[in-house]
Amino acid sequence: MTSFMQKALRSLLIVSALSTTALASEYIVKYKSPVAFTSLATTDVQVKNHHELGQYYVVDIKEGQQIQGLIHLFSNPNVDYVVPNARMHAFNVPVSSSATQTQWAISKIQAEKAWQRAGNKGSRKVVVAVIDTGADFKHKNLAPNMITGYDFINNNDNPMDITGSENPGHGTHCSGIIGATGVIEGGTVGISPEVSIMPLRFLDQNGGGNLDNAIKAIDYAIEKHVDVISASWGAPVSAKEAQPLIEAIARAEKAGVMFVVAASNDGKNNDTFNVYPANAGLSNMISVAASSSNDSKPSWSNYGRTKVNLASPGEGIMSTLPKDKYGNLSGTSMATPLVAGLVALVKAQDASLKPTEIRALLQASADKVSIQTACDCRVNAFNAIDTVISKKMFISPYATTLAKGEQTQFEAVYGKAPLTFTSSNSSVGTIDNAGNFTATGGGDTTVTVTDATGVTATSYKIYVKGGKADEPGQPEGSCVFGNPKICAIICETFPTLSSCQQN
Repeated sequence: MTSFMQKALRSLLIVSALSTTALASEYIVKYKSPVAFTSLATTDVQVKNHHELGQYYVVDIKEGQQIQGLIHLFSNPNVDYVVPNARMHAFNVPVSSSATQTQWAISKIQAEKAWQRAGNKGSRKVVVAVIDTGADFKHKNLAPNMITGYDFINNNDNPMDITGSENPGHGTHCSGIIGATGVIEGGTVGISPEVSIMPLRFLDQNGGGNLDNAIKAIDYAIEKHVDVISASWGAPVSAKEAQPLIEAIARAEKAGVMFVVAASNDGKNNDTFNVYPANAGLSNMISVAASSSNDSKPSWSNYGRTKVNLASPGEGIMSTLPKDKYGNLSGTSMATPLVAGLVALVKAQDASLKPTEIRALLQASADKVSIQTACDCRVNAFNAIDTVISKKMFISPYATTLAKGEQTQFEAVYGKAPLTFTSSNSSVGTIDNAGNFTATGGGDTTVTVTDATGVTATSYKIYVKGGKADEPGQPEGSCVFGNPKICAIICETFPTLSSCQQN
């Protein structure tokens, strides 16, 4: 008997001694090269579908046969990794009866002044994909801005928002925050009343959906050349469990698509709490915390200096609900589409701005508040639009966290060359006049740029982590299959798996 067979047999014997623990039945199997898996399916493993863009299969393993099935999958040399087809869920919280019945958020971020400064309320050339519970695309206050979407649960082009006990109309509400037209008497108005909204449904009437369909929705949006993705959902999973989702966002990054995502409603610091996709940290992302009408942080909103980029109104937000109704919802789910809609409004004024520049713009033009994010700030639509219309120079990145020894590139958006860059604390970071910044030691610094006309712009705090104690997030060697005993068996048989390696 081979060493592998001995290990596998020992594993199976251990399984029989374990107490019964519920495991996922569906798994995402990422492959290394695009070849057919002729030996993937067995009596224990059923192949359900193939997502070519993600280079993975979704398989179902019979109940009680998970260990045997996983060992079979990992034995295939073409398998890169296997993760559960995890459940994602919408991020909204109950609203108290005292919640305001007015659109305070529109006033707070000075949206009307922004429209006046722009001379428009957006453009239908800008497309925002709302990946959510779908939307009531027949709603009188949304219909003019709705374009064809897709339902990834039923695999058809009818992404109608189906309400249930756990879904009051989450996707419809998010869509209205972005682009309710404001022309219906007694209705509401979105931050970008002229925009194209593509509803993509992967969350069901209970507000839940699987990882596979979330990824397919992202790739669909990329293929349709959307400008912005609004994602008010996620799950408290590790980076390894979220790896195929992170790879999908990276494909959006490569395509230049902005990915605006909710920070979650656990009341926790995302710098030390794993939640995805919020914590993916790619350059095309804006992770959003919620703010209240008095610019404080609601107790339930997540936050974080490193992992959360900015705050946006998210408590007691009035917007559209299915069947031509309106109502209040709260959550980082509501804060997120307000930012996504503001991104759309910005892009209607200057389509050339890149995702990294837009994130920096929204931070640099925001109002300072006592909510811990990268910029300690809450978005201000007027300031953002005025900056774009006036071509006021701002620095990008505006706020970020780096590891000691890490390098990043700064630029002066709307600045006139030649440029001069300086760092306020050279013991923390140094920068040359090409904008090349090197993190040299723990602490914080600011970067100032002066252009050829003498105009200056300064960043917010650029934090440098000095060592392991400063690094955010939890150990990524944690069990991706939910049960440490199961992972111990798998890792005993396949010790070289990335999910078995401690960082």
